[in-house]
Amino acid sequence: MIRIASYNMRKAIGTDRRRNPERVLEVLHELDADVIALQEADRRFGARAAVITPHLLDEHSDWKAVDFGVRAGSMGWHGNAFLVRKSSQVADCEVIHLPALEPRGAIVTEVRLAKGGVWRCVGMHLDLSGLWRRKQAAAILSHVAASSEQLPTVMMGDLNEWTRAGGCLRDFGRDFVFAETGPSYHATRPIGRLDRIMVSSDVKVMDCGVHSSAAARKASDHLPIWADVEAA
Repeated sequence: MIRIASYNMRKAIGTDRRRNPERVLEVLHELDADVIALQEADRRFGARAAVITPHLLDEHSDWKAVDFGVRAGSMGWHGNAFLVRKSSQVADCEVIHLPALEPRGAIVTEVRLAKGGVWRCVGMHLDLSGLWRRKQAAAILSHVAASSEQLPTVMMGDLNEWTRAGGCLRDFGRDFVFAETGPSYHATRPIGRLDRIMVSSDVKVMDCGVHSSAAARKASDHLPIWADVEAA
């Protein structure tokens, strides 16, 4: 069994409007997940550098960032990033170009974990527009379906979908099962299930939830979500 998590870290700007990457790292330590999908992991302007610096990861964590090799100094692609255990091996990684009016993207990695075998993980941050979310969902599902090798697959991220059964949720739900993690937005009073974890039919969700520690309620406007999963 492995633990996966998804966290819109809002560029490490907390509910007190202060940027504090060390506080985000504290929340990640509390989660203690084997694979973490991050959204808004890079600064928005300029060089779009990673908010959590390589030094912080190297010296103060058990994770490494998956290197997509897209932009020097960034952690991932359009703010999406993956952290995996330092003991794991990244077998493959690539970006998924999404149709969008504003810059949007998704990322996929295949990672061999010290426990749990090889997993395919997809991270995403979808559009504010419902029409574009559905187009982006279609692009992601098509990309995953075209993979030559079938692997246990988890997809996670900030879907920006407020409806419970419509839009892109219905599209993803045709082939994937949602973990019932719960509301994660806004961190101070969570009512929206904007953040989601989805698994392929060969994956079983053993437990899941929203991480709502005192640190998490301050570190971002989203709470992180998590799921303990195993291959069926």
